[in-house]
Amino acid sequence: MEVYEFSVPMALADFIPVFLFGAAAVLMQRDLYSKMPKYAFACLAAGSVDAFLAGFLKALWKLLYALGVCDFHVLNTMFLPTQSLGLLLTGLGLVLMLTQRKKAALAVAPPLFSGTFVFVCMMVLGLGAICASLSVLAVKMKKKGLIPVFILCFFCYMGMGYLASRDGSSAAMNWIEQGVNSLGQLLLFSGVLSLHRAGLRDKQL
Repeated sequence: MEVYEFSVPMALADFIPVFLFGAAAVLMQRDLYSKMPKYAFACLAAGSVDAFLAGFLKALWKLLYALGVCDFHVLNTMFLPTQSLGLLLTGLGLVLMLTQRKKAALAVAPPLFSGTFVFVCMMVLGLGAICASLSVLAVKMKKKGLIPVFILCFFCYMGMGYLASRDGSSAAMNWIEQGVNSLGQLLLFSGVLSLHRAGLRDKQL
């Protein structure tokens, strides 16, 4: 059994990017609800809730492990497939809103297997769609200065994905992962909050 160098402060810090993403997701849902076809909002809502819960449960696993309660490792192993599908649905919802398609594509869960390539591709596509769609909204809101924020956010996510593929048992690597993840989620939240304050909810797209 693999031994992880988790501490309680580290585990608690892991909740920070989770709640930053949750706050950004709530703002997006509130501001975009009236602008999205129902199927697009369903993708956005289901996907963002799914991604939030994936991050929350992984952080909970770390906390339980650090406290010596148990090693509920399934909360960690389910993180990648659960979050990748959630981010893909979130990005799909935003793209469907911007393109205003009449029919939504069916989102089908991939068959279970041991590889991670499909999940990584889903995550990259989802994150790319989220950041690209938010950049388009920034242009429509005459907030072009937010485009670098969303681009940097995307690269933080990609950096986080790379770091997650490394040795996840060391304390140093976990602190680095949390730092990059927190920065990416902070950028996402600040960008979405700026769009919210600029009146996205009342803007005719």
